[in-house]
Amino acid sequence: MSIISFGEYIEGKKFKVLDERRMRASAGIMFLLGLIAFINAFILQNFIVIPYIAGFLMLNFIIGIFINPKFSPTVFIAYLFVRKQSPLPIGAIQKKFAWSLGLTLSITIFILSLYLINDVSFFEPVCFLCLICIALLYLETAFGICIGCKLYYLFIELKLLKQPKEKPNCMGDSCEVDD
Repeated sequence: MSIISFGEYIEGKKFKVLDERRMRASAGIMFLLGLIAFINAFILQNFIVIPYIAGFLMLNFIIGIFINPKFSPTVFIAYLFVRKQSPLPIGAIQKKFAWSLGLTLSITIFILSLYLINDVSFFEPVCFLCLICIALLYLETAFGICIGCKLYYLFIELKLLKQPKEKPNCMGDSCEVDD
């Protein structure tokens, strides 16, 4: 078993998997952090919180993507909450794509929020991107719908990404790749 890996192979699966329960709980933690940032900015006009939370989420995604999701802070904390539940294996390849989108959003929000501290004209784009993040995290947390995973499969259908050798599944086998 490699420490640096996005997902792991388990018996009975031909593709790398992650524990959906951990990933969903991690999305819930990120949703809560995003909501805190949004409330501070939108309601309290306290913009200083945004770069800290966006920076934390950026670091969370970097650790998860380039080292191992198990070591990302939100997945580690999520594990503490769901450790007594049986694992629910889901394909890792589409989650890596989704986390890459999350990394891109968090980097963009982080950079724009640094400008926002001194220039209120950056509020609308930061607010809009925060709302997108919050909506995506809410769908993942509440309904198990991974929009990034759906986009991954759309990009395969549009031939923007090559079809994987592995045939991974999503939550409830909602996005299996056809042979």
